[in-house]
Amino acid sequence: MDPIALTPVDDIRVTIVVDNVFDALLTGDARTGRRGFGALDTPAGQFEGGLTSVGLAAEHGFSALVTVRRAGRETTLLFDAGLSPTAMTDNADRLGIDLTGIQGVVLSHGHFDHAGGLAGLAQRLGPRRMPMTLHPYVWTRRRIATPRGADDMPTLSKRALTGEGFDVIERRHPSLLVDNSVLITGEVDRTTEYERGMPSPHQAWTGTEWRHDPLVIDDQALVVHLQGRGLVVVTGCGHAGAVNILRHARRLTGVDRIHALIGGLHLSGPAFESAITPTVTALTDLAPALVAPGHCTGWRAQHALAAALPEAWVPSSSGTTHHLTHA
Repeated sequence: MDPIALTPVDDIRVTIVVDNVFDALLTGDARTGRRGFGALDTPAGQFEGGLTSVGLAAEHGFSALVTVRRAGRETTLLFDAGLSPTAMTDNADRLGIDLTGIQGVVLSHGHFDHAGGLAGLAQRLGPRRMPMTLHPYVWTRRRIATPRGADDMPTLSKRALTGEGFDVIERRHPSLLVDNSVLITGEVDRTTEYERGMPSPHQAWTGTEWRHDPLVIDDQALVVHLQGRGLVVVTGCGHAGAVNILRHARRLTGVDRIHALIGGLHLSGPAFESAITPTVTALTDLAPALVAPGHCTGWRAQHALAAALPEAWVPSSSGTTHHLTHA
C-alpha cells in the first residue's frame, strides 16, 4: 500500500474541552497549558462581593479541539463532543473558546459519551451548516447485557443530526481533511494479540439479533504530521487499541516516528488490565515525546505509563492545552 501523503504542519494545539477529570491545581510547562479556578466569575450570594470562581466540568466523556497551523493558516476541528448536552459548550465558554469558529466535526465512534454535546453545539451554531466526518457504523444500536438484564445505549440518529445542521460525511476508509494536513484513520487494522476489544456484555444489533461487539469497528483516530517531529495521534476511546492505532497511523502515512499520543486508551477495568503491560512496553519502544492519556485510560494504566515514561507522560484534565511546534 502506498503511504497517504499527509502534509506536515508547523504547529498543532490540542485543547481538552471535556475529560473525566478536572484538576485546578495541575501545573503546566512550555508545551502544556492548564486552566484552574477563575475561568469565569459566577454569582454566589454567600460570598462578599456576590461572586465566586468556578472551574470546568468533568464527566465520563471526551471532547477536544484540534487546531493545526500551516503556512500561516489555522484550521480548527472539534473531535468528539462529550457526554452531556451542556458540558462541552459550558467549558468552551469558560475557556473563552468561540465554537462558531470551528471548521468541522469528527466523531471517533458512535458511543454516547462522545456525542452527547452535539445538541449543545447545534444550538450554538444556529442555522450554519457544519461538516461532520464519521464512520457509517456510528448509527449501530448497542447495549450492555449482563445476567441482571440489558441496558440499551443511546443511539445516534442520522435524521436528527442532519436536521440540526450537520452535513454528515460517512467514511469507512481514511479521510484527508484541512488541505491534506489532518488524517482520519477510518477503520483500524487489529494486529496485536493483546488488544482484544470489548468484553461479551457489549453487544450490537445486527438487524435480526444481538451479538457480541468486541471491535467497535467505527473507532477511528485523528492524525497530524508535525514537521520534523513525527505523528501526533488523538484518540477518543481507543477501542481499536492504542498500539494498533499507532501502528495503523505509521502504516498509512509512512512516518515511523510518533511524537505524541493524546486521548482515551480504554485500559480501565478488569477486562482490559491484561493489556496494560504489553501496551506500556510497546509505547516505551516507540518513545513518544508526549503521552497524555485521559477519559477511559484508567488509573492502573496511568500509573504504569507515568512510571515507564516519566518525561513524556502528562496527566489529562478538562481545560488542558497541548501546544506542539515543529522542529
